[in-house]
Amino acid sequence: MKRADLTSCLALVVVTAVAGLAVYGLLPSYWVFLATAVVITAISLQGLGLVTGRAGMIALCQMSFAGVGAWTVGWLNVIEAPGGLPVWVVLGGLAAVPFGVAIGLPALRLRGINLAIVTLAFAAAFDVILATITFPGQTSFLSVARPELFDSDEGYFVFALLFYLAVALGLSILSRSRLGSAFLAIRHSERAAAALGVSIPLTKLSAFAISAFIAGLSGGLLAGYLGTLVSENFSMMQSLALFAVATMAGAQLAEGAIIGGMLVTLFPELLRRLGLPQDVGNVLFALGAVQALASGETMAETLRRNLASLTARLGLPRFAPSAPVGTVLPPPRNRRDPAAAGPTLVIDRLGVRYGQVVALSNVSLSVPAGTVVGLIGPNGAGKSTFIDAVTGFLPAYEGSVRLEGRPLEGLPAHERARLGVRRTWQTTRIPPDLSVGAYLDLAAPGLSPEESAAVLTWIGCPSPETLVQAVDAGTRRLLDVAGVVAARPAVVLLDEPAAGQSYDQALRLARRIAEIPKLFGSSVLLVEHDMDLVRGACSQITVCDFGQVIASGPPLRVLEEPVVKKAYLGIALEEDAA
Repeated sequence: MKRADLTSCLALVVVTAVAGLAVYGLLPSYWVFLATAVVITAISLQGLGLVTGRAGMIALCQMSFAGVGAWTVGWLNVIEAPGGLPVWVVLGGLAAVPFGVAIGLPALRLRGINLAIVTLAFAAAFDVILATITFPGQTSFLSVARPELFDSDEGYFVFALLFYLAVALGLSILSRSRLGSAFLAIRHSERAAAALGVSIPLTKLSAFAISAFIAGLSGGLLAGYLGTLVSENFSMMQSLALFAVATMAGAQLAEGAIIGGMLVTLFPELLRRLGLPQDVGNVLFALGAVQALASGETMAETLRRNLASLTARLGLPRFAPSAPVGTVLPPPRNRRDPAAAGPTLVIDRLGVRYGQVVALSNVSLSVPAGTVVGLIGPNGAGKSTFIDAVTGFLPAYEGSVRLEGRPLEGLPAHERARLGVRRTWQTTRIPPDLSVGAYLDLAAPGLSPEESAAVLTWIGCPSPETLVQAVDAGTRRLLDVAGVVAARPAVVLLDEPAAGQSYDQALRLARRIAEIPKLFGSSVLLVEHDMDLVRGACSQITVCDFGQVIASGPPLRVLEEPVVKKAYLGIALEEDAA
């Protein structure tokens, strides 16, 4: 575990322990009872925050997953299963996982309001099922047995707090892993995530499965908290209120989940004491969610920003991990001997149609091993369509694409990326919530700290701990390039990497692109409008116009051909002028 991660986890443990001792030792029993409900609700909110806050999907059935966990714990209590409540709670969480996966399946094709309707339908169906059955032990008034050590209300508060801490630590570690970065990546751009080798279906299903497991834990804890349960504890309206609170409070953060738990538990108590209807709370939660969406900042994020500002004004020290020393790139991985093998990438008679519109027609192109090849042409020539087809982002095309002799037809984008076809984008699609180092880990897993620092220094990007949202658009494009080349794929497709760069920066980038085959062992296909960059980086170029190849060869010769000047540079041929 990195030093920054260890420090964050230790801080979470200390803050939770101090808060728990304060509640345990200072509050009356009734308020300790309410504080337990806060903690249990916060656990469920953390799972919901993973799906909504990190992965960017809508889930309106969190309390249904909790109901599965609660029913499982009730049944295990009735049959007096071994292990007691600690084991039963975990089993309840596992029982909710298949339901989470089942709900996650529609998310593979549906987004936004359509996905919301599916999850809401599941919550409504669960309501109907609960109305026709009873929770185990409900009719016989058999309470769920608490562990002997945590039998009192104060003891059960500690019991629930331990589960909250375990979930918070687990999610904190997960958020710093490649899977955690993948959640943010698919929220920001599924296409860009797939281009990094991230399996979108697996990542989405993982988010729903983990969220359902955590919700199942909270349901099992609720069974021990209340003793006996009724269907109203897990109604569809409870799920809707929980979603609104998660959106408003920022439940993807540990403190946001606690804030949300306090709102869900204590706000109804306040309304009761004021003599106001309980439904007022749901209305206010909905308004708070709308405000958070409109402002782009949750309550937890506001709290963090204000604390950071206060820390800066007071001059208090802040932990900042030092960048590893060393800027020498390791030697490239020897994929094969370029002299003894054919081209890295071969495209033969590639054709793409959109109805009656022909975007590409019989385009053939090869990228020899250890070279930088340029693909140029005017706007609308089909260059972006060409890259989409090669990297697997088009459902169908004519012709063939071969990587080191292997046909890629039928393979989705993320599998092509894993085999060694990587690309950048015309517009930056890097998740702004990630740090520079976290994005590099997502794009090129397995890099050592020294390698990461060396790649960033080579391309001219800031240190790994810098947040992506703090750097300008031009630097983000450089980071995009750094990510794909650091993975050392067989071929890199760079789509207008110099956009947003000054003239001097573009020339420097040309030198860096020319170094990629030697330093990283990757061939390069460069799509670019900047002719100085193309001349400085490419040994061969191909020119397209109206979806067809009109010239190919060394840059100096091809750029002087009359047909290229007419099509690309707007210079008329002599016979046209006559």
